[in-house]
Amino acid sequence: MSLEQKINQDIKAAMLAKDNARLRGLRAIKAAILLAKTEKAANEELTEEAEIKVLQKLVKQRKESGEIYKAQGRDDLYQIELEEQNVIEEYLPKQLSREEIEEIVKKIIAETGASGMKDMGRVMGVANAQLAGRADGRTISEIVKSSLA
Repeated sequence: MSLEQKINQDIKAAMLAKDNARLRGLRAIKAAILLAKTEKAANEELTEEAEIKVLQKLVKQRKESGEIYKAQGRDDLYQIELEEQNVIEEYLPKQLSREEIEEIVKKIIAETGASGMKDMGRVMGVANAQLAGRADGRTISEIVKSSLA
């Protein structure tokens, strides 16, 4: 079953349960998937990797918006963003811990023979490919910088 089909089923379930917070998050996912499909081509299905990227983008948007709302003292809006973020994260693969990411980055540095910050681009390319969907790009970048410094 594709992500889109699963989302449609979950939307129906959320509507029946009258779970508004879940319904908002699911509708955001559905809208983003439909938008991504129209950008790609009308007859092509989204790949699993593309679906994961769409979901990661949605989570990142919710985190950034939540931080802004919290800084402005708008806890009501912050809570809405947090609820939607939690719903969206349910459909992402399990995220790796910081320690697991550090181990993988150390292996990549050893494999590529990176010795300093000049090799960061090469390490980031390999790391992003290996950790796609399982780690946030900002976290990967921080770990690579600290490891190469």
